Amino acid sequence: MPPESSRWERFVGTFASDAQRYGFAMVHTPMFEDVRVFHRGIGEGSDVVGKEMYEFTDRGGRHLALRPEGTASIVRAFVQHRPPTPWRAWYVTPSFRYERPQAGRYRQHHQVGVEALGTDDPDVDVEVITLAAKFLASLGLHQVTLMINSMGDQECRPAYVALLEGHLEAHEAQLCDEHQERWRANPLRVLDCKKAACIEVTEVGPFLIDHLCDDCARHHDRVLEGLDAAGVGWVAAPRLVRGFDYYTKTTFEFASSALEGAQNAVGGGGRYDGLVELLGGPATPGIGFGIGIERTLLACDAEETFAVEAPVPAAFVVDVTGGLAARDLVRSLREHGLFVERAYDDRSMKAQFKAADRSGARVALLIGSKELEENSVTIRLLREEGEQRTVLVADLLAAVIETGEIG
Repeated sequence: MPPESSRWERFVGTFASDAQRYGFAMVHTPMFEDVRVFHRGIGEGSDVVGKEMYEFTDRGGRHLALRPEGTASIVRAFVQHRPPTPWRAWYVTPSFRYERPQAGRYRQHHQVGVEALGTDDPDVDVEVITLAAKFLASLGLHQVTLMINSMGDQECRPAYVALLEGHLEAHEAQLCDEHQERWRANPLRVLDCKKAACIEVTEVGPFLIDHLCDDCARHHDRVLEGLDAAGVGWVAAPRLVRGFDYYTKTTFEFASSALEGAQNAVGGGGRYDGLVELLGGPATPGIGFGIGIERTLLACDAEETFAVEAPVPAAFVVDVTGGLAARDLVRSLREHGLFVERAYDDRSMKAQFKAADRSGARVALLIGSKELEENSVTIRLLREEGEQRTVLVADLLAAVIETGEIG
C-alpha cells in the first residue's frame, strides 16, 4: 500500500531501465502453467516440486501449477515461439510456494530477473552478473557479496560426483538427519545444505572447482577476468551449486551481510545449458538470475537506503464556490503535467485547508466568490512565510506551460 508501493514502482522501474540498457526486453508469462513445465524445468527431485508447488486440476481436467519461479516459464515461452537468438528477456513476476513464510519471503513473493538464451559465450555470463551487481549497487546496497562458482559440465562433473559420493559415504554418520537418508539421490544438494553438520563434512571434501575440464576452466577464468574488468567484486564459493543436471558452468549468488541468519540471499542464478532440451526445444545454452523484491528491500532497510517518499502534490485547490471551478482548474493543471489535488463533497474552507495541509502540497490555490467572478485564483503558501497573491487563471496556466511549476 502507499507509500511503500511507490518504492516498488521505483524498484521495478530502475530494474527495467537497467535491463533495457543491456539489451533485455520485457516478457510476460502466465501465472499458471501445465504442471509438467515445472516438473521438467525445476526437477522432480526438488523440494520446490515435491513439497512447495501449488498444483490443481481445472474444469477441463488439466493438471496445472502456480508459477513457483520465473525461469521455467520464460524457457517454455522460448521453446514455443522460437525467437531469434541470442534472445534476452527480463521479467517481473509473482511466484508462489507453499512453505513456511520467512523474512522477505512469503507464499506469494515477487521477483525481477533476466534470461539470456542462445549463446554460451562467457562474456554473456559477465554481462548478466554485472547487470545484477550494478542494479543492487544502484539501490545503495554496499553490504552485498557476489559469490561465484562453476558447476562444470557433463564432461567433468560425473567424475567429481563420484569423488563426492565416496567422501559422503565415508562420513555419512556425520551428515544432518535429512541427508543421511537422501544424499545418494543427489549428492550435490548436500553442498547446498546450511546445517552445521553437512557444512563441516563438505568443507573438507573435494570441490568441483578443482576438477574442471579444460573447457570449463577456461570459461570460468574468462568470467572472473570479465568481472574484474567491470569492477565487480566477487568471492570464490566452492560449495555453491545447483542440484540439477541441466545446470552447467557459472553459478552465482548475492548475499547481504546486513540481513541476519541464513536467509540472506537477495538473488542468484546460473547457466543452464540443458534446460531448453528438457522442455522440448533444441539444444540451446542459457543463463539468468532472479532477484527477490521483498528480500532486497529488507536489505535496503537494514542499510537505511533506497527510501522513497510518497509523491507530493504541486498544489491543492481549495474551492468554496461549489466545486465546478476546482474541477476545471485541476483538470487543466493535470493536463499540463502537474500532480494536483482538491477536496470533494462541498466541504468547508477550514476542512479543505486541513486536507491541503495533510497532502504536503507547498501551495493552495484558493477560489472564492471574488476569484470566481474574476476568473482568478489566490496562491497561498502552506509551508513557508510569504504574502498570498491573486493571479488570473490564464496567467497561472501560461506560467505553468513556461516553467513547468506553480511559482
